[in-house]
Amino acid sequence: MMKIFKAMLLLLAIFIIAIIAAASVDRQVYIVRLDKAKITNNFINSIGDSKPWHEAVLDSIAHVSSQQEQESEATPPELVYSYETAIFGFAAKLSAKQLESLKRVDGFVSAIPDQMLRLHTTHSPQFLGLEGSKESLWHSSNLQSDVIIGVIDTGIWPEHASFQDHGMPPIPARWKGTCEKGTKFSPSNCNKKLIGARSFYKAYLASGGKINQTEEYLSPRDADGHGTHTASTAAGNLVADASLFGLANGTASGMRYSARIAMYKVLWPGNSLADVLAAMVQAVEDGVDVLSLSLGPESPLPYYQDPAAVAALFAIGEGVFVSFSAGNSGPGKYTATNTAPWIMTVAASTTDRSFPAIVKLGNGQVFEGTSLYTGKATKQLPVVYGKNAGSGQGVEYCKAGTLNPKLVKGKIVICVEGYLEDTEKGELVKLAGGVGMLSVKKGDEDLNANAHILPAASLGASASESFMKYVLSTKLPTASIAFKGTTYGNRAPMLAAFSSRGPNLLGLDVIKPDVTAPGVNILAALPAVISPSFLKSDKRRAAFGVMSGTSMSCPHVSGIAAVLKSKHKNWSPAAIKSALMTTAYTVDNRGKPIADLAVHGSEATPFAMGSGHVDPVKASDPGLIYDITADDYLHYLCSLKYNATQMASFTDDFTCPKKATMQPGDLNYPSFAVNFKGKAHNITFMFKRTVTNVGIPRSIYKVSVEEPNGVSIIVKPNVLRFKKLGQKLSYKVSFMGLKTEKANSSTSSFGSLAWVSEKYKVRSPIALTWI
Repeated sequence: MMKIFKAMLLLLAIFIIAIIAAASVDRQVYIVRLDKAKITNNFINSIGDSKPWHEAVLDSIAHVSSQQEQESEATPPELVYSYETAIFGFAAKLSAKQLESLKRVDGFVSAIPDQMLRLHTTHSPQFLGLEGSKESLWHSSNLQSDVIIGVIDTGIWPEHASFQDHGMPPIPARWKGTCEKGTKFSPSNCNKKLIGARSFYKAYLASGGKINQTEEYLSPRDADGHGTHTASTAAGNLVADASLFGLANGTASGMRYSARIAMYKVLWPGNSLADVLAAMVQAVEDGVDVLSLSLGPESPLPYYQDPAAVAALFAIGEGVFVSFSAGNSGPGKYTATNTAPWIMTVAASTTDRSFPAIVKLGNGQVFEGTSLYTGKATKQLPVVYGKNAGSGQGVEYCKAGTLNPKLVKGKIVICVEGYLEDTEKGELVKLAGGVGMLSVKKGDEDLNANAHILPAASLGASASESFMKYVLSTKLPTASIAFKGTTYGNRAPMLAAFSSRGPNLLGLDVIKPDVTAPGVNILAALPAVISPSFLKSDKRRAAFGVMSGTSMSCPHVSGIAAVLKSKHKNWSPAAIKSALMTTAYTVDNRGKPIADLAVHGSEATPFAMGSGHVDPVKASDPGLIYDITADDYLHYLCSLKYNATQMASFTDDFTCPKKATMQPGDLNYPSFAVNFKGKAHNITFMFKRTVTNVGIPRSIYKVSVEEPNGVSIIVKPNVLRFKKLGQKLSYKVSFMGLKTEKANSSTSSFGSLAWVSEKYKVRSPIALTWI
């Protein structure tokens, strides 16, 4: 299997990278996939070193294309990356004519444009049940400390207490990675916790990107804060008395605090998918067990055109668990990215911790918002908004240059959510002489807390609507803001409105996201050069800061996967994924269905939260698992009607059978997505699944089905009898569409299928959609 997947990316396309500067719009960086057999027959044969082959390919086209181009355009092709093992090909900066010449080279397979990517914790361990008693999962005697988590992000601040290695055993002998030297970073910055650190920027620079080394480090050191935050969330060591100026005080810890961290810095002021691809391949070759990527494209890419998806399948074939953030483009449909079925796609939700700010109006009404401001409460002050605060386009958003100091001095300014970060709006209000800021919104109830530099708070949509009615109907409105610190025991989890949603645009047959995890107001490590407000003007510094996003939920799952990997060394990535999905819960700490903050009073569906909220304790002992091999994923791609060229993006050692052996819904996935066309009356789909017993040797499971509206479900057999561990049993599920008024285009209904024994409940969500 390893050979198949090394060939897979040895034959992979590598793709175009960024759009070049205006002075040379004709030249771009491309990721190019070559046929290794043809290239090695026609060019230099340097076994073990692909670079001479790739240089020879580029040299062969340089002369021809230069004769065809204008003299000013006759710049030779520039090799950016030479992909050695997992991928055979290169990233290169080419003109359009050079690209055309390259396409005529015997052995050329593809050159596909790249996309730019977007960046998509102290209380989480307790909330997730990892910590709290001698019987907790953290204290399990069979957990090992040699699991390695590769974090692909903005870099790391190695001196932070979260990355100290006190009491850690020696680095695993299997580790092949390194700690690269660079700007203000040396190999001595690594230790037994941070065992590797590399940076990848060649493609970003080749595509015209700039790195200002007075603000950014040309090394694995983190100048942004995102990578340090995510790395510490996944595997930061125990740090006592962690807080943000006293807020969220407690012991900070990653989800697997004894795991090792390897940082691969790929995100700069801009970024390139080719750099991400190079980092993913390198991480697998270095020996990571888990890959965590809190990033993604602007919009979903077809799997065969997505280098990150192809590299992730290579990683899965090598036994590496891969988790990606779903994205922060919710709550609209079809917004989830990183949706390949072999990837764990993570949504974001709240914990039961909050940072309340109480807003009291002049008429006595009181609303609860959120804030990380730690100063004193304001007095009852005049409130201004819109034309009463300034003039110009965007004044309601408090854009730069719109606020009038004469109108806002000494007052609380209302700013509508959007265009700028709330802390930036607070900064502009303060510069204009305002003494407070209230952020209001329309539509959703998300309450993301921010470390403001002046008294400020954010209100959800319901509170904002009532507040604005008062402001717009009162001649001289007033308000005060008081700050209540940190509270616990709130209703949770609730699905964040910003969290990207399904259905899966690229594959309606697979529900995405897969699970949800804590991603709102997460406290984790910050670099020493970053302020907690992330404002350059803010001179405050804190060892820990609060962030929200699926970028924060993804490393939670990565760390939990490391926990499961350390307990079950022989589990495949698909087994770990299955355990996390089938044990996820859908009811909050009030005994009610998990709410969706996108709409007040609504419930989260599988298209928002996947199978539910992760439960690491139950996932460590799931009873049954749905396992999937690398070949299974290839057969799934065949079921999507991928042609030979598209399949070659994944492997050169696999040919789709002439007669389909499976339909897309037959992938042994731990969830069911059923899609009917039209009214679907009397139309039946039948899917097959296979479960493996990892619980009790002799056990009996009975099926329990909650049917979605509009379908009748039959499961055969309806009882599974296991005689030993590792035994596999299969079942079939028939979904018959019923005549119903609800069977309208673009509507969905939801249910579940669970296998229940005396000890276990192995649950899979069902999403029924009329398309």
